[in-house]
This record gives sequence, structure tokens and C-alpha cells, in this order.
Amino acid sequence: MFLLYIGLDGADLGAGIFALFSKDEEERGAIMASMAGFWDGNETWLVVAGGVLFGAFPLVYGSAFNYLMIPLAVALWAIISRAIAFEFHVHAIGSKRFWGWMFAGGSLVAPFGAGVALGAALQGFPMAHGMALESVPGAHASAFDAVPHFSGNALSFLSPFSLWTGVGAVVAASLAGGLYLCARFLPGDPIHQRAKAWTSGFSLVALAAIAVTLIWSYAIFPWAAAKWTGPDWWFWLAWLVIILGFAYKSMMAHAEQRDFTALLWGEGVVAQLWIALWATMYPYIVPETWTIQSAANPANSLAVFTLFMTGFIPVMILYNWYQIWVFRGRFTKKSVYGGH
Repeated sequence: MFLLYIGLDGADLGAGIFALFSKDEEERGAIMASMAGFWDGNETWLVVAGGVLFGAFPLVYGSAFNYLMIPLAVALWAIISRAIAFEFHVHAIGSKRFWGWMFAGGSLVAPFGAGVALGAALQGFPMAHGMALESVPGAHASAFDAVPHFSGNALSFLSPFSLWTGVGAVVAASLAGGLYLCARFLPGDPIHQRAKAWTSGFSLVALAAIAVTLIWSYAIFPWAAAKWTGPDWWFWLAWLVIILGFAYKSMMAHAEQRDFTALLWGEGVVAQLWIALWATMYPYIVPETWTIQSAANPANSLAVFTLFMTGFIPVMILYNWYQIWVFRGRFTKKSVYGGH
């Protein structure tokens, strides 16, 4: 669910970051128009991801919203302000520029907050067992020895690495946004021309960011280093080569102005990195804190939840694909949001 959100709405957020550097409100309006049909549909995957986390891994959900309250709240407020700007920008007269900046600023802050939260989660949750007995009259220590609870404070999530992953998320979104805008606007249009140069630059920045993140992760996460340089090192090396191959194909397709193909290869890089992250973390869902088995709900609850989601997810995929197909046409700068 998170991968679908990152892949779909990440491109929308990146297009909003691009809008920070737009020269006028007509251009920002055109960028909004390019995603008017499906930006809110993309965000439904984030809602479903939160619901799945709550239903399948309640202990992780509960501790995450203690540990990551500030970065998640920042990301949420950015998403909300961005959504409001979508609706107000088209109707505004005197405040149109304000709502344009709200859209662009929210698009920047949302991936940064989410990236910080991801980096903090990779460092593990500060948890402890037991609890203050004075809060429960007549309780015995043995009754609470096995109950884990969050033991950090509101700023425990802050670290150089978590701040870096916030920056890395902004870089990744910016690249995805550039690929998206190239695929959505007609070649020769001013937005297409600027997005093409933007994407070429961020392709190199993103590769550098991936390298820094991998090296830093290897240095500070023993669980990652043990897998990447363990007996199966050749498997991880092959995976890295595949990721670089996807990146190369995306860059070549972009250079040849096969814009939609470049976007698909770029999304493939995101998917490969996300799968590699979870394969590295396995069997943990939160490194050094919760394994998948220890954090999961009882089997009977998971069985019912899985049956429910099995019918729900295909419907979401179908209506998302349908609206993408309906709104697949390319735009020009003159396709201002007011026209929709």
C-alpha cells in the first residue's frame, strides 16, 4: 500500500515541488490541471496503508504514532494544505498566488516529513517493557512485564540520518515529478522544456543520494551490513545492478523523449528500492524492535482482515487505472486549472 502511494502520489508531490519555481500562477494552474483527475485517488492508498497497519500490526501502529508524531503530523498538515489549495486556487482572485504557494509548499513539506519518519523508523523505536504501577491500583509487576510501551520523547525521531532521509525523499519526489510533467505536457510546451532540464539534473542528484544512503546505512545499521556483505552478497550486488539498469533505461528513454516509458522505468527504480528495503529488514517490520510475527495481530483476526482487503483492493486498482486512462491526454501551459 505504501509503495502504491509513493509511486503514484510521489509523482504528484514532485510536480508540486517543481511548481515552487514556476514563474506565474498560470503555470501552477496548468500543473494542478494535469493531475486534477486523479491526485485525490492516489492519496487513498495512504489511507488504506494506515488502515492496514492498524488492523494487521496494531503494536507498530500505536508505537509509531508516539515516536513519529511530529514528522507524521507535519506531513499530514502539508497534505491537507495542498488539498485545500487545489480547491481554492481555481476560484481565488486576490489570493490565487497564496494558494499557489500553499500547493507548492505542501508538496515540498509532505515528502520531507514522510522521509524523516521513514529514516527514524529504520533506526528502531525506543521501547521498554513494564509500566508505572502506581497508575494501576492493585496491579502486580508480573502483569506488565511483557507489555511494551514507547519510552522516548517527542524529539527522539531527530537524528542526522532521519533528516537526510527527509532530504532524500524530496530528491526522489522531485525526480518523479519531473518525469511525470514530461509525460503529461506536450513536447515544446514551456513546462515540458523546463521539466526536461529539471529531470536530467535530478537524475544525477538522485543517483548520488542513493549512493550516500546505502553507504550511510551500511555504516550505522548492523542488520543491513550483515545481509549486504554476508554469504548472499552476490544476490544484493545483482539487485543493485538491476536497480542501476532501471535507472539507466529511464535516463535513456528521457533523453530520447519517450516520456511515458521513462516514467515507467523510474517507477520501477522506486519499486526495486522499496522491495530491497523490506528484504533487508526481514524478518523485522521495524528494525531491532518488532518482527513481523511478534507485531502481527492473532491469526484469526488476520484471516478475516485479509478476506476483506482481498475484495477491496482490486476495486481500488480498477478505478485508479480507469481514471488514469480517462485523463491520459497531454496538456499545455494554457490548460489552466479553471478550465476543469
